[in-house]
Amino acid sequence: MTIKKQFNIEGMHCGACSTGIQMFLANTEGVISAIVDYNSKKADVEYDDSKIKDSDIIKTVEEAGFKATLAD
Repeated sequence: MTIKKQFNIEGMHCGACSTGIQMFLANTEGVISAIVDYNSKKADVEYDDSKIKDSDIIKTVEEAGFKATLAD
């Protein structure tokens, strides 16, 4: 099933950071789309929850060198 959730991203210093995270997420299996906004420090991720979980998305962002938490 396709789900869309928002994540808070910490540690971005510039627009290139958000672009890098966005590319990293977009190339992750199960992720359909990812939009990372530097100004709001948020990522909107659409994904197939039968292939990837919230914790996997957070781990992927952490592997890119940033901190992610599920937004309220």
